[in-house]
Amino acid sequence: MTEQLPMPTPPPSDESGCGTSRRAFLGTAVATVATALTGCGKLSKEEFLQHHFKELSKDEVATIIARLEAEYKEKYHKTVKVGTEGPIPGVIFGYGLDLSRCIGCRRCVHACVKENNQSRSPEIQWIRVLQMDKEDGVNLEHAEQYYNPAEVPQEGHFYMPVQCQQCKKPPCIKVCPVGATWKEKDGIVVVDYNWCIGCRYCMAACPYGARHFNWGEPHLDAADVNPDTHYLGNRPRPKGVVEKCTFCIQRTRGKEQRYTACVEICPTGSRKFGNLLDPKSEIRQVLETKRVFKFKEDLNTQPTFFYFYGV
Repeated sequence: MTEQLPMPTPPPSDESGCGTSRRAFLGTAVATVATALTGCGKLSKEEFLQHHFKELSKDEVATIIARLEAEYKEKYHKTVKVGTEGPIPGVIFGYGLDLSRCIGCRRCVHACVKENNQSRSPEIQWIRVLQMDKEDGVNLEHAEQYYNPAEVPQEGHFYMPVQCQQCKKPPCIKVCPVGATWKEKDGIVVVDYNWCIGCRYCMAACPYGARHFNWGEPHLDAADVNPDTHYLGNRPRPKGVVEKCTFCIQRTRGKEQRYTACVEICPTGSRKFGNLLDPKSEIRQVLETKRVFKFKEDLNTQPTFFYFYGV
């Protein structure tokens, strides 16, 4: 059965019974429907009526960004920049992870949380590091995500970090009923949090467990907030939406075109990142000279995230 939506309370009528009062009534109706659909009373009618991000004009984008930056400044008492940089022409991002060098220290996990404004309590982590037995190889049945030895790496084990694989054929996109997630020209799969309805179909479809849902209002103190954000990436998310790794879109598409936070923090150099279309890039060198494999390759999702053995 379909849940009945609550009816809005009509505002007082003016003498003519139309005009301003009618517009106010329609505005109240929209806000009420938005509240019922999202389960949250903080969605304004402007946000509810906002067009799909890819259909917005430059002026509409500017208005939305100004509103978001004002909201974040009021909430966190600091200036937060929300970028909208598009894909860089001639670039398709690729990622490599050297399983022979990863020591399972989880520095990448926490650098990602800090960079991408994930909720701290409960803490949402976009990267999971799996501990596996060397004798078993890559065997998910015996993988341990919650390992906690005094020191790492633990003898007889190796470590396999898992995050969004930025698939060429992402199943998560196919199941989204509202088109809130899509693949950009540079290979990054993004989510528009203002368009997401929180149905979590994409989470069920993702074979890598790479998507995460905000069940409650994300806990993010002002001191925690990274003010350098992107509309389709690490800007603070509301309750009731799905989020995921975006290859640090605010960094990799920025003017400086920096590495992702997890690449920069890795103490062993296990993580490689670059342009798959550039034959001189580090990621291309990995693909052409190392023993490379794709996680769950049999599913034909065609990840642009590659695992390899450097030594």
